[in-house]
Amino acid sequence: MGIQERKEREKELRRNAIIDAAESVIFTKGYWMTTMDDVADAAELSKGTIYLYFKTKEELYWAITLRGLKILTDFFQKAYNEAETGLQKVFLMGQSFFRFSSEHPDYFNALGYYEIKETDPAAAETVSSMCDHEGMECLDLLIRALSEGIRDGSINPEINPGTAAVILWGQAAGVIQVMAMKGDHLQRRHGIDLSSITDDYFRFTRCFLENKNAAR
Repeated sequence: MGIQERKEREKELRRNAIIDAAESVIFTKGYWMTTMDDVADAAELSKGTIYLYFKTKEELYWAITLRGLKILTDFFQKAYNEAETGLQKVFLMGQSFFRFSSEHPDYFNALGYYEIKETDPAAAETVSSMCDHEGMECLDLLIRALSEGIRDGSINPEINPGTAAVILWGQAAGVIQVMAMKGDHLQRRHGIDLSSITDDYFRFTRCFLENKNAAR
């Protein structure tokens, strides 16, 4: 290994160590309550060193979000590869999205931050634009599954894959957020079983997507 290669490797290792430290603090205290001093203390580095790698706390949070998006992409890709028809792919991807939110709730919350922030696709070297690229990879997989379903006859041919993908993404994220924030209230006040919400979401989704002519 050459000197330059070793330096680049050490730089990347330190960068990942800073992200690890930021995760440990932000996932405990929350994004808004965390300071760069907190991250520096957790990483056992000076704040000046942190700023050499990340100019702002937001940039650091984008790096955390990118990790979450990469995990979600892997979830989606595995679901896509395991199913046969387009409709099955879409359903497995939907189930994997719910599983992602359950197994990685902090990353899921980071995705919520990504959804409400503007990114600059032209700035290809920024961490936020990398998040935008990874997020589009997830959406493209869903669009591809919907398109396959139209071709194989399992999905209603009148559906626009791009529009449907955005609707499904938004609906799933909304359902997950409502269950996380209002779940206890819904159970106590209205007697709603949270598992039934998930089941009904997928039943509604099937009614929306399924090619009724093929089903007969």
